[in-house]
Parts: sequence; structure tokens; C-alpha cells
Amino acid sequence: MDRDGSASLSHGVADRLTALIVAGTVRPGDKLPAESALMERYGVSRTVIREAVSRLQVAGLVETYRGKGSFVLTRPAQSPFVADPGELRTTDDVVALIDFRLGIEVEAAALAAQRRTPTQLRRLDEALGHFSAGAGKPSIAIEADYTLHLRIAEAANNRYFVDLLRSLGPTMIAMPHTRLAAADETAQAVHFARVAQEHSDIVAAIRRRDALGAAAATRTHLANSRARLRP
Repeated sequence: MDRDGSASLSHGVADRLTALIVAGTVRPGDKLPAESALMERYGVSRTVIREAVSRLQVAGLVETYRGKGSFVLTRPAQSPFVADPGELRTTDDVVALIDFRLGIEVEAAALAAQRRTPTQLRRLDEALGHFSAGAGKPSIAIEADYTLHLRIAEAANNRYFVDLLRSLGPTMIAMPHTRLAAADETAQAVHFARVAQEHSDIVAAIRRRDALGAAAATRTHLANSRARLRP
């Protein structure tokens, strides 16, 4: 199935699940059916179901917990800062999103270095570990990458940073499909190692309470991410 076809199917499944939530058939706190059950119900692949659930996450309708499933949330007020996965079709789209993130996350990292608590630092270390465990597993790595950036925003202790990153969701990490498909295993391993080191540099600066260092490390990481998208 091509990317456009998958996106169309996932849009349809997401719309039908959203209708169930809006109608109250599935209520806040309820767990969505398992992926296998949704695959059978809608006659689509696991990839389509995961894309559909990702759309619900971006919309703030569900939250997914590893090993537990996806649970319905109370529908939040509409946010103007929503990145629809279906709209990030080209490298230019993702580069534009990274430019936007540079304006937000550099300051969030600096504040995190000044304000983080011991508990928040521990969560940052856990997020680093989860990212390392995602080597060779793109879907796990993307989710762990997003979680780390979200933990940094949380450590800034300003809810607006958190709200913004939650509205973007894991979509903000994903690379264009064509670039992922073109990369061989060696190139992917080198890319992963560089990103892991950049993440470690950010967390190390936050650990030292080095606001300027955390800002610089975040700026370097996002600038490098932007550069890596180009041939």
C-alpha cells in the first residue's frame, strides 16, 4: 500500500473512532479495543490502525501507555498548534517544523536546566535509556525520541511548553518516508548514534544546571536534525 492510500485509510478509521468518542459510546477513561480487534473491525492493517491512533493522540483524544493500550481522554479545547501527520509529506514540511521547534525548545531546555527537579532528572535519564533501546527499531525510537523532548519541556515547569509539544505529538520526530526507505542499515546506525549523543549532551547540561549549555546543545541537535534531512 502506498503512503497516500495508508493515510486515507487511517483518516477514515480515525474519523470513525472520533465519532464513537464524541457520541459517548467510548467514554473518557475507557480503553480502546486492541489493535487486532480494530484491524478485524475495520478490515485494515496494523500500520493503518497505529496511524489512526496517532491521529487521535495528536488531537488530544487518547493517550497511549506502553504495554497497557490507548485510553480515551476528555476532549481538550482545540489547539492552533496541531501538526497533522498527513500534512508532513515532504522534506520541506519537516524542515519547516524543525525551524518552528528551534524557536521553542531551545528556551525550554535552558529553563529545564534552571528549574528541573530530581524526579524530572530521573525521568530524563529513563527517557534516554528508552531511546537507546530503540536502536534498529524506528517506531520505538521515534516514540522514545518524542518522550525525551516532552520530558525536557516538563522539566521547564511551564505548562505552555508541555501543551505545545503534546499538541504536536510524535509527528514532530518522524522523518519523511522516502528518506527512511533510502537509508541503509549502516547509515541508520550512524544516524542513531549521533542523535543519541546529542540527546546525552542536552541532558548532561540540564544535569549540571547549565542553562546556556542546554540551550546550545538543543540548538545543535535540532540544527543537525534539519541538516540530516537534506541529501
